[in-house]
Order: sequence, then structure tokens, then C-alpha cells
Amino acid sequence: MILEKALPLVAAAAAVAAAVATAVVAAAFALYALVREPLGPAGAAAVVAAAFAAIAALIAAIVVIRAEAKRRNQPPEPTLMERVGQLAREHPVMSAGGAIAAGLMALKNPALAATLVSAFLAKPVSAPRDTRKRR
Repeated sequence: MILEKALPLVAAAAAVAAAVATAVVAAAFALYALVREPLGPAGAAAVVAAAFAAIAALIAAIVVIRAEAKRRNQPPEPTLMERVGQLAREHPVMSAGGAIAAGLMALKNPALAATLVSAFLAKPVSAPRDTRKRR
């Protein structure tokens, strides 16, 4: 049933892709024929290549601008503490159980608890720089 609905859509997309490819080839031939007399075969080929490279660059710029605008409109990613707080609000019984388990672990092994707390509170360390001299 899903295949019956998807097959016409795939066929239509293939037909549109074939029509676009045919139009692009026809436009390339037309541009080549237009500039072949004044520039010669090599010059005409260069003009066709430059024209299609410019079109590709324009399309890429449009895609990048749209992606940047979409990324800018998205809300920022929540931090770890915000996620923990949201989890505690959504599942209070589970968060209470987790707090009890963490308390029992801290009582059993205080060194591990101190290490975990210091690891969460420490600032991230940047990667060491390469100090070797380059030739």
C-alpha cells in the first residue's frame, strides 16, 4: 500500500529530474552555439563552463544563506544542568531515586564523589599547543 502511493511520486520526481537535465544540456548547447563564432570552439567551451560554474556558485550561496538563517532561528541547545532540571521536573520520582542512589554512593566512597564534583565544576581545558619550531 505504501509502495503504491510512493511509486507515482518517485516516477514524477524522475521525470522532473530528466526534464531539468535535458533543459540544462540544451541551454549549454545554445550558449555554445551563440558564442562559438566570435570566440572559437575553445572560447565558447570556456564561456559555457564559466556560466554553469557561476550558476552553481549562486545556488550554493543561496543554500548556505538559507541554512544559516535556519540555524540562527533555532533555540540554543540546553546545557547539561538545564536538561537535568527538566528531567527532574518531568520525572520527580525517578530524580528522587537518583538522588538517593547518588547519596548512598557518596557515603560509601567519598573520594569518588569529590572527584565527580570537581570534574563537573572544572573549566574545560584547551588542547595543548605545539611549541616545536617549524622549518
